[in-house]
Amino acid sequence: MRDISKIRNMAIIGHGSCGKTSLAEAMLFTAGKIKRLGKVDEGTAALDFEDEEIQRNVSINTSFHNYSWKKHDVFLMDTPGDDNFINESFVATQMVDGAVFIIGAVLGVKGQTIKFADFIADKSLPSLLFINKLDRERADFTRTLDQVTESLPITPVVLQVPIGEEENFRGYVDVATEKAYLFDKEGGVTDTEIPEELVDDVAFYRESLMENVAETDDDLIEKFLEDGELSTEDIQAGLRSGVAAGALVPVCVGAATLNFGTAPLLDVINSILPSPADRPAAMGVDASGEPVERVASADEKFSAQVFKTMADPYAGRLTIFRVLSGTLSGDSFYNASKETEERFGQLFLPEGKEQRAVDEVGPGMIVAVAKLKETTTGDTLCDVSAPIIYDALDIMQPVISYAVAAIDGGEEKLFASITRMLDEDLTLRLTREEQTGEILVSGVGQVHLEVVGARIKRKFGVEMGLSIPKIPYKETIKGKATVQGKHKKQSGGRGQFGDCTIEISSNIGNGFEFEDKIVGGVIPQQYRPAVERGIVESMERGVLAGYPVVDIKVVLIDGSYHSVDSSEMAFKIAGSLAFKKGAAEAGLVLLEPYMNLSIKVGKDHVGDVMGDLNSRRGKVMGMDSEQGREVINAQVPQAEVLLYAADLTAMTGGLGRFSIEFSHYEEVPAMIAEKIVAASQAQ
Repeated sequence: MRDISKIRNMAIIGHGSCGKTSLAEAMLFTAGKIKRLGKVDEGTAALDFEDEEIQRNVSINTSFHNYSWKKHDVFLMDTPGDDNFINESFVATQMVDGAVFIIGAVLGVKGQTIKFADFIADKSLPSLLFINKLDRERADFTRTLDQVTESLPITPVVLQVPIGEEENFRGYVDVATEKAYLFDKEGGVTDTEIPEELVDDVAFYRESLMENVAETDDDLIEKFLEDGELSTEDIQAGLRSGVAAGALVPVCVGAATLNFGTAPLLDVINSILPSPADRPAAMGVDASGEPVERVASADEKFSAQVFKTMADPYAGRLTIFRVLSGTLSGDSFYNASKETEERFGQLFLPEGKEQRAVDEVGPGMIVAVAKLKETTTGDTLCDVSAPIIYDALDIMQPVISYAVAAIDGGEEKLFASITRMLDEDLTLRLTREEQTGEILVSGVGQVHLEVVGARIKRKFGVEMGLSIPKIPYKETIKGKATVQGKHKKQSGGRGQFGDCTIEISSNIGNGFEFEDKIVGGVIPQQYRPAVERGIVESMERGVLAGYPVVDIKVVLIDGSYHSVDSSEMAFKIAGSLAFKKGAAEAGLVLLEPYMNLSIKVGKDHVGDVMGDLNSRRGKVMGMDSEQGREVINAQVPQAEVLLYAADLTAMTGGLGRFSIEFSHYEEVPAMIAEKIVAASQAQ
């Protein structure tokens, strides 16, 4: 079993196009794990291997690999940076002991950067900041660092100062040791002198580094105040404790596509990011619901949590989990979430699109098994003799929905394919809108759903069509009326006769009520339920525009019958006629669904967002502050926010986030209702 103190696992996270996959490729290449340095732009990257990723030149799924560097075994996750797939990164940050947080030196801090920084800050996740692409035109280390300091809820401490920028970027100065290095073409470094123009900068950053490190420990701060200096060993120890607590984020530099800065970064990962044994124990509950913890030790009972499932039409499901405690070998484990034992054929370490078979796994390792029958994402796996269940994963909720149908038929195959994708994609939802009868597929953005459709077509051979969903309007009445409904028909032989008088009134908030107040036998008892059935069926079909009628009270007060011609059907028709007439007289109105929106934006965008909400007939219900962001709570008609995800991204430059859920129904304004009714009647 590996020495746990020499295990590292981490997520590589950052905004889109910052170079995450390129850095991961360079790390694997420098460590000798892969033989060729793949390039994202050329579609040759080992970690972006799905067709959709190659076509779009973006990461869509979290990819997994591992390497060994100077007696350390490191498990890495390369996560997407695009907003449409950000949940992959969000989940990854919950399953690792550290992160390499990347910012491109040209684009600097973007909307997604702030979201990722929030993930790190929320979980106090030990992290390193890697400022990438310093070889590019308009790259600026100082500007990027200033943006980080001003915009992000983290405390950066400069560990490496770049030597040169843009086309002259060629090395770095280690602030802790005050030594300078030049990069070589193999990813390594050679010693050099600190350039004269950087001497003052290095002194400034070293003083700042020592101050920040000293604040992490009482002994260090006392030593720093007495001596005005900390040794390299003191700085290293203080950095480790500060990073482990999530209080400090060391800053490294490089250019991933040139493999500049990769070897020094691998060293920093080994020396500063924590091992699984350095992290707090994993907390869960036992079989009786009592709190229990598991420390990351090979001597503990085995436990793990599943955090990703990958669907494949040929290999079946590939289940990926993080080992939290103990060791696993053999061919089975206990799924405490499903209360069942699962058998598997082989343990694997996922390595890009390949898997490497292993006989035993332990704490901190990212592991895969194939073709499990019951296990799904979020489940806890453990030793049957020591059951434990860990908390469910936090995931992002869908914010956009489309009606879905198979383009060339094959509905059953399409929905079976989407169901298989649900195992793989936690942010995907498949629901049925009861009123409209439409099947809805929901996700975090339009591009997200388009990619899901492309993958379904490639993997399962069926094409998914998307359309704007229908709004589930409803109808109701505002007043009251007393009306007669009479059905009389005579065409030879036995006729049809039914006659009823009803009072109809508004019943807001109390649904449908039917009350029988017939006195005497003007309508025989056996015919009265038929009147109610006729009313209910007419309510379902609607009167004004074909939408269901809700929240009314009907009182049956009078009527008449014929001893020969009356029947249940005749009174059912009479009830329907009375309802339609009474609803029209009582003043029919159209109702529309309102949604609760909780929108999180920066202060600079509050005015634009609130103005936009007003233009959508929204009502701002209040505002809160959260982690330096403003949270706007509003209620908006569903018809106005069907495509709000894309609109908010455009308004805020990707800085905005929101959640949405159903709130209530309200009356549609008259001018808008007229258009809806006219369109419905025309259809």
